[in-house]
Amino acid sequence: MDDYTWQKKLKERQTRSHRWQLLFFLCVAVALGTVAWYFGFFSRTPEYALEQAKLAWQERDGEKFKRYVNLGVLTSRAYDDLTIDLFAYDSTLTPQSKVMFEKFYILIKPQLAQGTEETIMRRLTEGSWTLPEGADILKGRQLGIDYERFLERSQLRNTTFLKVGKVDRHGSTALAEVKVREDYTQTDFTLVLSMEKAADGHWQVAYIKNYKHYLDTIAPLQNKDIADYIEATRGIVTACNEKLRDQQIKFQSLTNTAAGKLTDYQKKHLRKLLTQEVIPTLQDRQAKLDQVEVPKGARYLAEQRRLSTKTTIEAWEHFIKGLEGGDQSEFATAETLHKQELAIDLRVDEIIHHTALSKNIPNLP
Repeated sequence: MDDYTWQKKLKERQTRSHRWQLLFFLCVAVALGTVAWYFGFFSRTPEYALEQAKLAWQERDGEKFKRYVNLGVLTSRAYDDLTIDLFAYDSTLTPQSKVMFEKFYILIKPQLAQGTEETIMRRLTEGSWTLPEGADILKGRQLGIDYERFLERSQLRNTTFLKVGKVDRHGSTALAEVKVREDYTQTDFTLVLSMEKAADGHWQVAYIKNYKHYLDTIAPLQNKDIADYIEATRGIVTACNEKLRDQQIKFQSLTNTAAGKLTDYQKKHLRKLLTQEVIPTLQDRQAKLDQVEVPKGARYLAEQRRLSTKTTIEAWEHFIKGLEGGDQSEFATAETLHKQELAIDLRVDEIIHHTALSKNIPNLP
């Protein structure tokens, strides 16, 4: 190879080397610039806070979630939106009764708002919705309300996040649009989140600006489906209730005793009544209900009816075991299940009552 060719190839290699070095330094500069932008600017934006809140939910990171979502303010404001017109269309209540109920809900607001905050955190960390347990004042109806039903009416458990939309920043406050879907009716809705800048520069979701509008949009859709489902199952429920009333009379007659102790005759015929009449009646009713097509918005009511049947049958099965073996623990279990079933039935009755009243709501389709 002559000297000229050698010098030419060497120069080409040097040029390529310089190009690679330049490209490398440019990549490093871009990477460093991106990191500097991310931590110096983007991390102090509402968009970053929303992204981190979403990641915290997915990663079950409670501390991170609370940093970017002010749950205390959010649940407090949501409570006001949920309860502000809870009795507005109940024509059966006098003005005095409505005022009394409104004062009651104001009185119990701290416990319900705090309890809902704790329920959300359990969902975040455990991955599923669980109700208060143990000595919690929200368990059952200790506070005078059915917290399960309250939670259902909040639409909290059946709202799915889809994506973040436009974010408008105004100084230390911002409004962020978040698209969600109500799972029962498959209705898409755009929630507007009010966000605030904390003292250290990070942003937080403070409350849902149009939460009441969301409730007012979804509730009539669900109410219409529930009303349709109630009408479609009315004949099944009525016929079954008539049978159960007759069977209840037989049960009361068979358990009537002056000595406080059932005879062998009574036990025998009680077992026969429960196994051959009561339980089959319940099973038949549920089988017929299961054949009815459930409108999307009525799924919760259908699930509660199914749960009531299941709990009732389990209670009677334990009662039968108690009759057969004389085991008091079986009677105690039967009593516990019976109380649970009564709570479910009361919830079902309240849903039906509320649906009937909802016909007075102006925007009911």
